[in-house]
Amino acid sequence: MFELIQADLTTLAVDAIVNAANAALSGGGGVDGAIHQAAGPELLAACRPFGRRPPGEAVLTPGFRLPARWVIHAVGPVWDGGDQGEDGLLARAYASSFARAREAGARSIAFPAISTGAYRFPAERAARIALTAMLAEEANFDRVVACLFDERALELYRKNLAQLRGSSPSHRTTDSL
Repeated sequence: MFELIQADLTTLAVDAIVNAANAALSGGGGVDGAIHQAAGPELLAACRPFGRRPPGEAVLTPGFRLPARWVIHAVGPVWDGGDQGEDGLLARAYASSFARAREAGARSIAFPAISTGAYRFPAERAARIALTAMLAEEANFDRVVACLFDERALELYRKNLAQLRGSSPSHRTTDSL
């Protein structure tokens, strides 16, 4: 099942949540900072052995104090005008996240809008890349969730989902779980 929701990613009871991580996996601002804060200091300690990761890569750690069993730290690209391979790197961040989830045996996974905050990836473009990746993997999981922070992002995802599916979307949308 595929879902679009507006909620706090750190509260979701899914097997894995995806962190829009920085290259150092160190807990910055936005989603990354919120996940590190909610998971506790053990999360940062679990990230240290991975060192810096390039855009497009994802690594798996336990969820510690989160309701999610695992955190998948996906490093998205910083937007630099669109001619530096950003689209491919963002698609690879989603693909790498799904690969880590499958390796861990996760049956449910929730994603934020990777790279659309401080990394300035254009939201509309990022939504299409994210939704394309999620819909391609939907059959491999019991539940795939696009968890958006605000109503504007949720509406953008709804619009793009309808366009990608070519009709009115047949998905569940809620404000929280």
